[in-house]
Amino acid sequence: MATAKVLVVGGGGGGSMNASTDSGGGGGAGGYQYDATYTISQASYEVTVGTGGAGGTSTSQNGNNSVFGTITAYGGGHGGGQGAAGGCGGGNGCAYGGAGGVGNQGYDGGSGYSIGLCGGGGGGSSANGGNGAAGYNAGDGGAGTLNPITGSGYLCGGGGGGTNTSSPTGSGGSGVGGTGAGGASAGTNGATNTGSGGGGGGGFSKAGGSGAAGKVVIRFTTADFPDASVTGVDNTLTTAGDDSTATFIISGDMIFEEESGPANLKSLNGLAKASIKSVNGLVIASIKSWNGLE
Repeated sequence: MATAKVLVVGGGGGGSMNASTDSGGGGGAGGYQYDATYTISQASYEVTVGTGGAGGTSTSQNGNNSVFGTITAYGGGHGGGQGAAGGCGGGNGCAYGGAGGVGNQGYDGGSGYSIGLCGGGGGGSSANGGNGAAGYNAGDGGAGTLNPITGSGYLCGGGGGGTNTSSPTGSGGSGVGGTGAGGASAGTNGATNTGSGGGGGGGFSKAGGSGAAGKVVIRFTTADFPDASVTGVDNTLTTAGDDSTATFIISGDMIFEEESGPANLKSLNGLAKASIKSVNGLVIASIKSWNGLE
């Protein structure tokens, strides 16, 4: 048994637009779950990385859950005509912001303004999405979170920006959420593997951006599990100083192993061979001495 730092981020929700008002709401970020003292043991853990929800026109999709052990980070709610609940709530293209923060994992989406002329931003992992306001001001996406687990810092969970029939558009939360559209343009996607929401879509049936897939990061003391490994293409296991860090950008397995059997057997075999040689040497020397050869 040992402890590890574990970060689990759900997939971001897709942005959408309200076809009747030519504006839309940003998608909510995926849920954010961090445990600095998570107990791990010698075992194989299935790791699920939630994909982002697809952006759309009249409809979009929630993000998908990410899971490691007993930790689940919910997918973000989609934006649109009625912003959806999720890890963080989707922004609304109409009069109300979608509820967010399921399981206290994030914040609410912003409200739309004047029956959708200015959509709300999606909720982020650190703040609510901005509300649409008078003067064609769309709501910004809620702020994300900078987590130090990787050493250099990992910025995740920005909400998608809202949209309006003109400009300015809502910006993505913390620069990782998708940007809302302005006029007849499409929203942009959340930044790759940050669990951020997609930006809302613009007029003339322009789609909202898709939410970004989430991520799972596990940091542990290398000496506790020197033969640990990961599965899944593009998932990585790196070592720096006394720690190892496993980063999952797609689903796979985290395998915690202590020193493997073959290495121990080699050591035992080596000792056995040395002992046999030593015994044989003594026997041969005794025979030579007894025969008067020495």
